[in-house]
Amino acid sequence: MNLDFAFLNWGVISSFVAKGFFFSIQLTLVAMLGGIALGTVLALMRLSGKKWLVMPAAFYVNTLRSIPLVMVILWFFLLIPLLIGRPMGAELSAIITFTVFEAAYYSEIMRAGIQSVPKGQVHAGYAVGMTYAQCMRLVVLPQAFRNMLPVLLTQTIILFQDTSLVYAIGAYDLLKGFEVAGKNFNRPVETYLVAALVYFIICFSLSMLVRRLQQKIQIIR
Repeated sequence: MNLDFAFLNWGVISSFVAKGFFFSIQLTLVAMLGGIALGTVLALMRLSGKKWLVMPAAFYVNTLRSIPLVMVILWFFLLIPLLIGRPMGAELSAIITFTVFEAAYYSEIMRAGIQSVPKGQVHAGYAVGMTYAQCMRLVVLPQAFRNMLPVLLTQTIILFQDTSLVYAIGAYDLLKGFEVAGKNFNRPVETYLVAALVYFIICFSLSMLVRRLQQKIQIIR
């Protein structure tokens, strides 16, 4: 097999890839913010000690963490239009799916972060007259986010890698852009290799930034 990267027109390739790259970034950011918000609610439900809150949250988290993401993507893409009675675009379906799915993982991270805050601070909050909600919002969650920030960002890097799975429902992401470029130049192997290199550079660079952030947080502690 002969590889010929010189045959590729990088200017044309970038025009195919740019649209997919922006969608992959959009999907990552929306799923991260939505997943953290929903995951925080799920974590608080599981830590509430109330059975009627603990059981649904635990079922949600354990179920989604036990199912391959690609299956969840296909389920949402195929079943939601049947439930709502009208078609839904692949991009919108991907955003909803990733937000719902990633919330299960962010929930476990947030739960660990909340449990890492000394209980004495919670009792101190109650002692000065704070309610449960005020204690969580003003005392516990800010510290939990700081403690878990490197892990949250690491999960976001994994989320960015997983965005390539929307290829299964035809969404135009970064990988899809490279595929289209490969078909236009009749050089699929070369473009897939370039795609792998781009994913590696992005994810490795972000991993190094997370590592530096983690070191700074450890110094602050």
